[in-house]
Amino acid sequence: MRVIVDAFGGDNAPLEIIKGAAQAAAEYAIEISLTGRQDEIRRVAAQNGIGLDGITIIDAPDVILMSDEPRSILKEHKDCSMAEGLRRLAAGEGDAFVSAGSTGALIMGATFFVKRIKGVSRAALAPLMPGENGPFMLIDSGANVDCRPEMLLHFAQMGSIYMTNVLGGGRPATVGLVNVGTEDTKGGELQHAAFALIKESGLNFIGNIEARDIPSGVADVVVADGFTGNVILKLTEGVADVFMKNIKGIFMTNALTKLAALAVKPYLKGFKKKMDTSEYGGAPLLGVSKPVIKTHGNAKAASVKNAIRVAAEFANKGVIEQISEAVKANSSADK
Repeated sequence: MRVIVDAFGGDNAPLEIIKGAAQAAAEYAIEISLTGRQDEIRRVAAQNGIGLDGITIIDAPDVILMSDEPRSILKEHKDCSMAEGLRRLAAGEGDAFVSAGSTGALIMGATFFVKRIKGVSRAALAPLMPGENGPFMLIDSGANVDCRPEMLLHFAQMGSIYMTNVLGGGRPATVGLVNVGTEDTKGGELQHAAFALIKESGLNFIGNIEARDIPSGVADVVVADGFTGNVILKLTEGVADVFMKNIKGIFMTNALTKLAALAVKPYLKGFKKKMDTSEYGGAPLLGVSKPVIKTHGNAKAASVKNAIRVAAEFANKGVIEQISEAVKANSSADK
């Protein structure tokens, strides 16, 4: 299994990316290629005592920044580490690609260099998020602000295939459609039409779900248009940050609460680990013809290592092929 990693994507590049890649190379039977400025990668690795065994370096002189226009990956920054990695993936020189860089640039680059799966109207960003009963997938979370009903059907199909095969061990994933109520008649034209399509798709569809029920694990795959999905994602992240800060503040109030903190510390660690998105590696970009994983922009080595592991599992489970078959079957049924 060969995974290409963008060494200069994200806030903590290249050090944390190199660390994570080295950890993944040591722990998993994965061949890793780092794309980026070769001399700088070797210098940073040497300065920090990081071995590069099992890692090859693909030189790429440029870097695309978070502040750069996403479309610039096609022209002004066509020689950046992200673009080079995506081109190598498209050429078959790797089985999957990982980046912590600009989400917009990654979607643009993957769509133009790697190409979408035939029949898929749009690629979707699908982060795994912590829930009461384990991680669930939120698809789409911002790649497509305006959606058509058939796009939501594709999101449901792709998410179901991924969650069933990569995380579900073959157990059919449950699929829910985000709406303002659980009744079949709720929502606008988009939700009504999407509901009908998903209901007839043969997926394990549980119907409409409300936002307040999402964290409880009501569905393995939470389907939404990109605007709604992004609002859910950002609000969840913000609430989690405020919650953890307030819990810490309560325990640091006085000597008695500090003693109480010591008593519950092991349980708090377990809770923190359960809610830590770095455990899931990153968000698959579903709908493109090769496995692409977007890990968080401030990813540290542990997140990068897990993203590489998830990327390899993504490629190994034949998810792309199954999505292609599902979309093809759906297209045939419509004729």
